[in-house]
Amino acid sequence: MMSRTLSLVGSLSALALIAACSANPPRNEAVVNPPAVTSQGITFGNVSNIEIVQVANRTSGGGAILGAVIGGVLGNQVGGGSGRTAATAVGVVGGAVIGNQVEQRKKRDGEIYRVSVRLDTGSIAQFDFQQINDLRVGDRIKVQDGQLYRI
Repeated sequence: MMSRTLSLVGSLSALALIAACSANPPRNEAVVNPPAVTSQGITFGNVSNIEIVQVANRTSGGGAILGAVIGGVLGNQVGGGSGRTAATAVGVVGGAVIGNQVEQRKKRDGEIYRVSVRLDTGSIAQFDFQQINDLRVGDRIKVQDGQLYRI
């Protein structure tokens, strides 16, 4: 009976771990519309807009895994026989759900800066950054390898 309980807990924990690993991590920087580049891979333009964009942080899955383990251990302490197996299963699932919710509350939504650049070619390129330091609308910039450099 104990080996069946351990097998159930192990299977559910492995399932939670696989689900947690399948999430894509958020990117810190992305070129939304890639600019037309010169033969040297450099293009020039002016910053036309800077806006703050809300992005939701994703959970790592660690809260769900920890919750599943704790819930499984606590559920295994209840009852006996098939009732104990059911309590363990409910503890694993309930712990995973609660652990994930706790982790989500701990992480706040973040903000990124979306910088729009009117290139000398006439097209608009957008870039997402965590920080823009003292970059301002109207600044003349050079775009090289997805980075903006004030000139």
